[in-house]
Amino acid sequence: MENGWMEFSIGTNRPRYPPGASKWNPIEHRLFCQISKNWAGQPLKSFQTALNYIRTTTTLTGLKVRARLLRKKYEKGEKISAQEMKHLALSRHKTQPKWNYTLRPM
Repeated sequence: MENGWMEFSIGTNRPRYPPGASKWNPIEHRLFCQISKNWAGQPLKSFQTALNYIRTTTTLTGLKVRARLLRKKYEKGEKISAQEMKHLALSRHKTQPKWNYTLRPM
């Protein structure tokens, strides 16, 4: 059913948010500014240095950050040619067009 929207001739909106900018994660928003304040002006010369600053971040309300370094390499998605892209009924949104688009069946 993942591709069922094509069978029913309806479009689909695909909003995407860049890593670290998830509007659906309120904790991320509450802590990111605190993390930035904690390492402000400090050179992040290694992953360990960055992790130490992140892990030592707290807020006045008692929020604490837990962080770990993931060394897993994630596969990137398939690439399609420019010719194939021309054949898609893809319309990009005005807001963040690289990340937000609507795809309709042809």
